[in-house]
Amino acid sequence: MRASTRVCQSNTKIRRLRVTESKAAQPEGAAKPRRRQARGERRVQQLLDAAASVFCKSGYTGASTNAIAREAGVSPGTLYQFFPNKEAIAVELGERLTHQMRQAHGLVFTVENASLPLDEMLDAVLDPMVEFNCANPAFLALIHSTEAPGRVIEEHDALHVTLLARVEELIGISNPDLPADRRTRTATMAFELFKAGLDLILSHQGEERAAYTAETKAALYGYLAPIIGTEGTPAP
Repeated sequence: MRASTRVCQSNTKIRRLRVTESKAAQPEGAAKPRRRQARGERRVQQLLDAAASVFCKSGYTGASTNAIAREAGVSPGTLYQFFPNKEAIAVELGERLTHQMRQAHGLVFTVENASLPLDEMLDAVLDPMVEFNCANPAFLALIHSTEAPGRVIEEHDALHVTLLARVEELIGISNPDLPADRRTRTATMAFELFKAGLDLILSHQGEERAAYTAETKAALYGYLAPIIGTEGTPAP
């Protein structure tokens, strides 16, 4: 009986020791999934960067998963560990770029910028937008494709509506007396002028790109000046 008691006590001590050792090992074990997740995220970003490059070179229709894997320097099998097909890659890339664009534009459509003289307001608003699109040409490459995934187009359309509303807000701040219907038309025209200019800006490099950026600003200045004035308004 005593021998049996000693055995039970010994087993209990062993179990307690194992539990203690297990708890002590948890922080290190918990860190491993995080490290794996970080490596996975880096691989995903590597594949998305490669996809952006391929979409710009070949268009969405002409791109393939093999070409994207080759651009990323990985095997097609590695790519398929993260994305089942080209459409999934385009959707993920489109969502990330849309999110980044929303963040960038949130910094330029401000009351402070709307209160600036017109030429300074155009610089403050347009320069970051041009810079973003020049740094991420894959965004428009996807949007201009007739075969782009519907989800990408939907995200872009929602962004378009948001941006148009922000432009209309700026115009309303610059000229509070402008009737609502005229304000909407003015915002729509200004936005379309910018998009047309942006296509020309992106299709050129170096000095010509800078020249078309200046021409786009001049066109918008000439259109907006008679409507909202040029001197700016006191910030509220």
